[in-house]
Formats: sequence, structure tokens, C-alpha cells
Amino acid sequence: MAAPKGHRRYGGRKKGTPNKITGELREMVLTALSNKGGVKYLEEQADKNPGHFLSLLGRILPTQISGEGGGPVIYEVITGAAVARED
Repeated sequence: MAAPKGHRRYGGRKKGTPNKITGELREMVLTALSNKGGVKYLEEQADKNPGHFLSLLGRILPTQISGEGGGPVIYEVITGAAVARED
């Protein structure tokens, strides 16, 4: 049964406390990457295992990219099709 609204929480972590295991694991992975050669190693993996590398990229990019001033990303698709222009 859920506690009534306004009821004090007992036990557990406070809201917003980072997960200790996640932080430790992230640090271990970054250390291993550094030991293997960092960017050079990632470049080699992109050539050897493009599918896995793109999967990693897909997980990282959505959290890293933002548009001007932190807003949405605005992009233009160029198809390469011939377009008549009137000057």
C-alpha cells in the first residue's frame, strides 16, 4: 500500500542522488579506454566494427547535441537533385 500524500519517506536515497555503481562503472570504462589509446582506439573500432561503433554513437549523440543557445538542432537536407533557380 502506498503511503498517503504528504507522508514522510523513510529509507532509501534522497531524490537526485547519483547511482554509485553507475559512476564507478563509467570511471572504469573511461580508464580502460584511456589505457587502450583513447581516440585512436575508437577510430580503429569504427573501422573494424562499424555497426557496434554506430550503436555507441547513437547512445551518446542524443545526450550531447543541442542547437544554438541550447535550443533544438536545425538541419537542412540536401538531396543533390537539380533545382532550377530564378535569379
